[in-house]
Amino acid sequence: MKKNLLKPLSLLLTFALVCSLLVFRSTPAKADSSLPIKVEAESCTLGNGATVTNNVYGTKYPGYSGDGFVWAANSGTVTLNVTVPKNGMYEVSTRCWMYLGNKGDTRLQVLSINGVAQGNFYIPNKGGWADYSFGYFYLQAGQTKIEIGSSGSWGFVLYDTVTFDYAKMPALKVDSAPCDVNATTETKNLKKYLTSVYGNHILSGQQEIYGGGNNGDAELEFNYIHDKTGKYPAIRGFDMMNYNPLYGWEDGTTNRIIQWVKQRGGIATSSWHINIPTDFANYKLGDKLDWKNCTYKPTSSFKASNCLDKSTKEYAYLMLAIDDLAKQLKTLQNANVPLLFRPFHEAEGNNNINGSGAWFWWGSSGAEVYKQLWQLLYTTLTEKYGIHNIIWEVNLYTYANSAQWYPGDKYVDIVGYDKYEGSPYTWKTSAATTAFLSLVNDTNDTKMVAMTENDVIPDIQNIVNQGAWWLYFCPWYGDFITSPTYNDSARLSAIYNSPYVITLDKLPTNLYGTVTKP
Repeated sequence: MKKNLLKPLSLLLTFALVCSLLVFRSTPAKADSSLPIKVEAESCTLGNGATVTNNVYGTKYPGYSGDGFVWAANSGTVTLNVTVPKNGMYEVSTRCWMYLGNKGDTRLQVLSINGVAQGNFYIPNKGGWADYSFGYFYLQAGQTKIEIGSSGSWGFVLYDTVTFDYAKMPALKVDSAPCDVNATTETKNLKKYLTSVYGNHILSGQQEIYGGGNNGDAELEFNYIHDKTGKYPAIRGFDMMNYNPLYGWEDGTTNRIIQWVKQRGGIATSSWHINIPTDFANYKLGDKLDWKNCTYKPTSSFKASNCLDKSTKEYAYLMLAIDDLAKQLKTLQNANVPLLFRPFHEAEGNNNINGSGAWFWWGSSGAEVYKQLWQLLYTTLTEKYGIHNIIWEVNLYTYANSAQWYPGDKYVDIVGYDKYEGSPYTWKTSAATTAFLSLVNDTNDTKMVAMTENDVIPDIQNIVNQGAWWLYFCPWYGDFITSPTYNDSARLSAIYNSPYVITLDKLPTNLYGTVTKP
């Protein structure tokens, strides 16, 4: 999600802007430290648009508890006041029924705590009453007002009960073995190190500009960080996009990865904005094209689903692209350099499960095709080319159906989340704890979760307080790191000098087992 990639952040921002806060009003809970607190929704004081009933337009919804349920229509609101016994993490959940549309369809709901919106939540239609968690939140001891409900025409959810309880925090103890059972020694050592710091520290990262940007100065962001903080990031982000069958040119990415790892002792991660011809129908395999005639966005003449059919031109093209990629990865492997690799990133696009409106071509045929594309890339690289120096990172989001884009445990080491202001709401310096824990829970706490792209770096104390131990953060290049709009230099310095943040100088000298700093 980068400014210069013209991703349609406005789609998600629109969702956030149209949301008005929902107010759950209930009789204040007694000053009692015993939890959980579970109340009937109808016992709460209701705001405009919410009514107590046992049917909606004559249709009954049996199975509720108490005297009825709350029908939160349009801007219907309900408020729960609780006494928080001590500073810590807490969970807000409900028993509800999203009754509109088909199973799997969702309705946007908003939750606020003490008047501060905690984000947008998409409650799915499960065909009946179901338990739904709004996530975990760090709260200070004292009186707290929890606001949950609908927002405009996004409402129409039935609420039976609301529950407030201590959060059951995950252990964040992940197996150190890479998903690739044939991983190289250096890759195994890197994964072992990452799992050892996960859950108690966060690695600092920074994306470099690619394609000769910054007038060829790939160090601009890194020198800026060092100037403001006295430190360099532990992780450097790269992109393999310019190694391709179309306009492919040597921009030095592979050599810079080797230098960063072997000479400077850092950790490397890379995405892969793999391009396709804009006019694929009239493209002849093997032809060279000007980069202006290429795109990584969906195009009507290139069907991502055809990449799974060996008889198609799309499949043949993808194999050419993988061949170019494999040559670079093999160069890294021969140099004993492992890579956190994040191909086919942000595939969910605008989260249409069928792929319509996708930001990138690899998500344009929907979740099922995307998962098979990922698996095809994995097996082709590992089995055909013998590439075993990769720690595999997949991008996911936190919508109700995001887990449908997950390729599977045996193809993934790290789950990445790309956090930007307005995506899906304004985060500021929050730890984005709900997003972190949602992804942890989606993989049953078996995979590390990283902030693989971001603008504003979360406040470290928020991360510590809330247990949102992202494996690493990695701001995008340019203004995303150098502008005070996103990262004030004084706060940046405080982050880089926090005892909880691992910078380049804090990495082990013999991190990879065979690689040492000069």
